[in-house]
Amino acid sequence: GAAGALEAAAAIMALVRGIIPPTANYETPDPKCDLDYVPRVSRRADGIKAVLSTSLAFGGNNTALVLKAAS
Repeated sequence: GAAGALEAAAAIMALVRGIIPPTANYETPDPKCDLDYVPRVSRRADGIKAVLSTSLAFGGNNTALVLKAAS
């Protein structure tokens, strides 16, 4: 439970501060999956409108929390 709360807090901070944290353990890009990854270091991204925080637990419990910036 605490890990999910910590991840949600990190997602909120990314939304508030406009800084995207790096993708963990991302080393080799897959040319078939052209996504905007953030390898190794954080990146500034002005205008973040929403963030997604997902959590997985034992027994198949899954949650997703979508947060958006206040208007």
